[in-house]
Amino acid sequence: MEKELTTKNENPNSFSIKARFKSFRYAFEGLNSFFNTQHNAIIHLLMTIAAFFAAIFFNVSRGEVIAIILAVGFVWAAELFNTAIEKLADMVSKEFHPGIKFIKDVSAAAVFLSAITAFLVGAIIFLPKLLA
Repeated sequence: MEKELTTKNENPNSFSIKARFKSFRYAFEGLNSFFNTQHNAIIHLLMTIAAFFAAIFFNVSRGEVIAIILAVGFVWAAELFNTAIEKLADMVSKEFHPGIKFIKDVSAAAVFLSAITAFLVGAIIFLPKLLA
């Protein structure tokens, strides 16, 4: 079995609070890069805010809040993975390649599927409240 990649002066078997904080810093840098470069991020953010305001306004149940959180998280995770995959594919080749097109299309389909799922969760929760 291959060893995981380590940096200089880092023991792979040791736990370090400093290293854990570094990993959080990298995650926040990734979110910052994502919001600064991806126009869809603003749309997702506005929809997230709208969903949580609607949850408060309609006083949804705890179970419904959990469903909303999971659906919203699903969309965010899919969008972040899609962005990473697209950037990696662009680094591999900027020229058209059918294999890279397939990868990008499937990655975009994952975002689309997650958005449809979130929409359906929202419809199941909020439509009865709107029609009541």
